[in-house]
Amino acid sequence: MNFNLLLLVFLAFFGVFEVCEGEGLRKNYYRNTCPLAEKIVQNVTWRHVSSNPNLPAKLIRMHFHDCFVRGCDGSVLLNSTGNSRSAEKDAVPNLSLSGFDVIDDIKAELEKTCPGVVSCADILTLASRDSVSFQFKKSMWEVVTGRRDGKISKASEVLGNIPAPFFNFTTLKKSFQTKGLTVHDLVVLSGAHTIGVGHCNFFSNRLYNFTGKGDADPSLNSTYAAFLRTKCRNLSDTTAVAMDPGSPRNFDSNYFLILKQNMGMFQSDAALLTNKGARNIALELIDSADFFTEFAQSMKRMGAIGVLTGSAGEIRKKCSVVNA
Repeated sequence: MNFNLLLLVFLAFFGVFEVCEGEGLRKNYYRNTCPLAEKIVQNVTWRHVSSNPNLPAKLIRMHFHDCFVRGCDGSVLLNSTGNSRSAEKDAVPNLSLSGFDVIDDIKAELEKTCPGVVSCADILTLASRDSVSFQFKKSMWEVVTGRRDGKISKASEVLGNIPAPFFNFTTLKKSFQTKGLTVHDLVVLSGAHTIGVGHCNFFSNRLYNFTGKGDADPSLNSTYAAFLRTKCRNLSDTTAVAMDPGSPRNFDSNYFLILKQNMGMFQSDAALLTNKGARNIALELIDSADFFTEFAQSMKRMGAIGVLTGSAGEIRKKCSVVNA
């Protein structure tokens, strides 16, 4: 092959590579178009978390629910039109989501600085990281950016995509595999249950009617079960209870310690102990340094599920409505 032809092939290859890389997710995507974007997201998020310490759990959950339906495209942020209640946020699993006002506040600030540049999908991804990071006063994991916003949001797609709190291990594994995530990711991301609350009606069957005979789940720590019964009086009780009673607002590895003690709140938590591989991973993650490292990697993988990049989708002007 002569030199000129070799040079042509070289340029063609790297030219194509550059285009593909530019259309995907990358660090500092907004470096040239909105240099202060990530700092603005952090500042507004930290301001909100300082007055609402429950926010990290809410934003992590919202991000998870967004990514598992249509990918991380901000579709969970869209309002239903008219009285249709047809958007994702109006589906039963999403009715308890909150923190939308924080995303709207961040978007409004960004629109003042660089209108029409930063996507709502990226805002949600960054804000979920920054809300958790407030506790440590430093970013706890890297977020690559460049997502674009979806134009479709269907409540009918939610139930079939969001893992339910009563799933067994096999169902959980399948749910994560369909999103390109591994058993390792499943166990690691379950560690987000170290913050936030669970509502009694999503686990009270483990206390009062596990097999339909008025019995309790034998895999649930009996002392913990007795404690939960003081909070959840019956099967229809909707009281909110901390998922990690030892440190419900601290992002740490304590979830895996209480899981080892059979104190996982949901059936889906307990399910992690029914598979040898998953159990071994959970025991390793009791070490906080290991958990933080692995959580960073799994969040990065989750944040890349089904993203829209390049010319796909749009950059919404308001996160709750598609552009006119």
